[in-house]
Amino acid sequence: MSVTSSPPPRPPRNRWLASRWVRRYFGFSRVETRGFVLLLLGALAIAVLPVLLRPTDPEYLPAADQRRLDAWGRDLAAQLDSGRAASARAYAGRYPAREGRRASRYPTVPQVPLAPFDPNALTAEGWEARGVPHFVAGRIVNYGQKAGGFRAKSQVQRIYGLPDSVYQRLAPFMQLPETLPGRGDKYATDRLALGEKESLPGRFPRKPAHLRPFDLNLADTTQLMQIKGIGRGRAKWIVKRRAELGGYLSESQLEEVFVLRDAPDLVDSLRKYTFVAKDYAPRPVLINSASFDELWPHPYVGKPLARLIVAYRKQHGPFTSPDDLRPLKLLKEENFDKLRPYVRCE
Repeated sequence: MSVTSSPPPRPPRNRWLASRWVRRYFGFSRVETRGFVLLLLGALAIAVLPVLLRPTDPEYLPAADQRRLDAWGRDLAAQLDSGRAASARAYAGRYPAREGRRASRYPTVPQVPLAPFDPNALTAEGWEARGVPHFVAGRIVNYGQKAGGFRAKSQVQRIYGLPDSVYQRLAPFMQLPETLPGRGDKYATDRLALGEKESLPGRFPRKPAHLRPFDLNLADTTQLMQIKGIGRGRAKWIVKRRAELGGYLSESQLEEVFVLRDAPDLVDSLRKYTFVAKDYAPRPVLINSASFDELWPHPYVGKPLARLIVAYRKQHGPFTSPDDLRPLKLLKEENFDKLRPYVRCE
């Protein structure tokens, strides 16, 4: 009896079609497989070879570097020491025995115990014997000879170079009054130093005690100098500022004077003894006819604003009133208030 084997069951058609589609589009032939393997090996070699062929970093030896730095430091120190020694030898050769020369030039004078003495009877050695430095001792003798003799201790105290400690030690033993009788101010001492007679008037006349107020725009330097604290220099600056402005309109303008900016007490004194006439008319600033050179010297104008005024006048015509200056950007409001009383649009 023959037995017939039945064929294996065939897979479902859908599964067979899917397997065939995968083999067709994603399968590799033998040649393609070899090429893919070679490509993969090449990429791996490119990635690994740089790491394998990289040279090894040299080993750092800090001890060797430290020894080298120490050697350089010793060489530099030796060079500096040799340079200092050479400079010292050159200085010693150029100025030999400097201290010895000074000692031989100013020999030491034996000191004497302090006792009452007449300053006009002492020589330079006598002053040195009482502790006064050599160069000051000679100066004291010369001063006394030119002044006709010392008449007060204050004259000795004013000797240039005399240490105050030395004077305080010697003053109780000087047989002189403390100050000149009735003329103990510094000007009397200065006049005696110049050999002037006591009857001559001082170089600095006294300021008047009672001063009547005067017109600030009419005063000259002599009148201004009558105010206490106002000398010739400050008086000239006040007059110069008045000429630049064209006249003061208020005593408060004195605060703008260069030499009075840091002296409010002097400004108060000027306000006390000066005044500005109510009907005073200052020199005007003619903004329609004045040239650039005539405008800029005014303290409230200056070169930038003067240049702008001339340009504005050429472009827009003459100014009709001082308020026409307000649109000018360079002119601030506080400066406009100061300049406005001087402006004329004629």
